[in-house]
Amino acid sequence: MNPEQETYTQRTHAAFAGSAIDPSDPKVLAWLIRRHGLEMTHLSRGSHIGAIFSVAEIIAVLYAGELRVRPEQPDWPDRDRLILSKGHAGAAVYAALAERGFFPVEELSTHYGNGSRLSGHVSSKGVPGVEFSTGSLGHGLAVAAGMAMGAKMDGKAWRTYAVLGDGECDEGEIWESALQAHQYKLDNLIAVVDHNRMQSLDYCEKTLALEPFADKWRAFGWHVIEADGHDTAALQRAFAKARGVTGVPTVIIALTTKGKGVSFMENNILWHYRTPQGEEYEAALRELNAACPLRAV
Repeated sequence: MNPEQETYTQRTHAAFAGSAIDPSDPKVLAWLIRRHGLEMTHLSRGSHIGAIFSVAEIIAVLYAGELRVRPEQPDWPDRDRLILSKGHAGAAVYAALAERGFFPVEELSTHYGNGSRLSGHVSSKGVPGVEFSTGSLGHGLAVAAGMAMGAKMDGKAWRTYAVLGDGECDEGEIWESALQAHQYKLDNLIAVVDHNRMQSLDYCEKTLALEPFADKWRAFGWHVIEADGHDTAALQRAFAKARGVTGVPTVIIALTTKGKGVSFMENNILWHYRTPQGEEYEAALRELNAACPLRAV
């Protein structure tokens, strides 16, 4: 087939070469998130691929089975809620939602385009499965805590999950929300920090030091779990432990690498804003394709 005649889905799934694609497998879904993230930012000339890649396994584990959601009924009242506080990594959530059946995968090709509902920062406006529009850093944990408090007041069993960036933990609102969540014993709230140690223009420690990071959360009364943020099995174990915690909220500090999956993007601050084009796009595509889970799943 002529490349110009390929559909978006054919291009992004081509590396599977006829093997079964099971997006309920978190390793498969994480690869698909990266592949879509590369294609979406390439087509739109958009940014934040480093953050999309660092959070891939976290989002994959959530949508591959941790979250109780129904793609065919996105407004199901008893669903778990996910707030992507680091809204600039929204392409990762869009990719997961599409692969899990919330909307057609082909729509991902419109990302960041004029008139598209798939905006650069994640948007809930008309997008099934997205609970809240984010992008102004620091707000997401407050919203998630409010949702968790509402569930407690209504006697509901659903949980709220918030995915944070470590750079946004410079924001005072994060710590105000952390205090409130402990005060009201929101054990139905699980926060996950994508701890890639980098923010928009430099390393976190050179901007505003976070360490001792885990101890700060403990001092605010949270149960803390540290995990390898690129090990899907370790993340699944962390979430299972978090669900068993009572009386206090839980934070999972997921140790990650910005730009994970493409060697020249890893730990390279340029890829917070840089867009993959030309030879860099082709090189990234080769690396991702080489890492594709080709086995039948």
